[in-house]
Amino acid sequence: MTEREKLELKIAACKVRMGVIASTHGAKAGHPGGSLSAADLFAYLYFRELNIDPGNPKWEQRDRFVLSKGHTAPGLYSVLALRGFFPTEDLPTLRHLDSYLQGHPNMNTVPGVDMSTGSLGQGISCAAGMALAGKTLGKDYRVYTLLGDGEIQEGQVWEACMFAAHYKLDNFCAIVDNNGLQIDGNVADVMSPYPIAQKLESFGFRVVTIDGHDFDQIEQAMDIARATKGQPTAIVMRTIKGKDVSFMENDADWHGKAPNDEQYEQAMKELKGILAGLERKNNG
Repeated sequence: MTEREKLELKIAACKVRMGVIASTHGAKAGHPGGSLSAADLFAYLYFRELNIDPGNPKWEQRDRFVLSKGHTAPGLYSVLALRGFFPTEDLPTLRHLDSYLQGHPNMNTVPGVDMSTGSLGQGISCAAGMALAGKTLGKDYRVYTLLGDGEIQEGQVWEACMFAAHYKLDNFCAIVDNNGLQIDGNVADVMSPYPIAQKLESFGFRVVTIDGHDFDQIEQAMDIARATKGQPTAIVMRTIKGKDVSFMENDADWHGKAPNDEQYEQAMKELKGILAGLERKNNG
């Protein structure tokens, strides 16, 4: 990846974060913290990794992405809008009664959403089923799913992992957003999922642990996932909850609440400052 390509991804990720703040502020509800921690991954997937067509969201040969931690829909909606699946102007209608952008992704109303999710653990199960379907039907598409580190406390997650390894789903990539915090506090205190990588390895996954805010490391992990044969891949991303909004970073309180008007202005000022710096570099 060239430095220019990396800069473009950083710009996209910053715009995704701005969309998260705009949508949760507009809704006066939602989940900004985990959406912000995953923004770099969202940008990488939708602008570099996934074989998709915004003009044809149901294209049969497309790669699939399932947001297993469905409460971070603001992040997914933001990148889908930025990628051209629907207007970015619709983001502030999040959770409004007459909006198609509800609090959890709905595949029947939102262009680009491949699976309706929200009940933790079910997304990875559906994604594994999609991957098996692709194998059975001889399709070339790949399936990616994003889980929260609090979500992997669910037993259904590990049933899905057994399933993926049993059927040798090498077209399947599970990604864990390991930001260390969930709604009730530190994941290690609530119900420790650690050691995450070793557990996934014991279930039959090829595991890569990375800094989820480093695009070089994200790319290397995706390259490994595509090259791995005979077993599924898991990417464990170490991230910062609330990334790039100073008062949200590493604060579990921002798992599931929206910024008020003053907080919205502060968050957008910070993100616009980051964006301006990135665009100066990109134009230099």
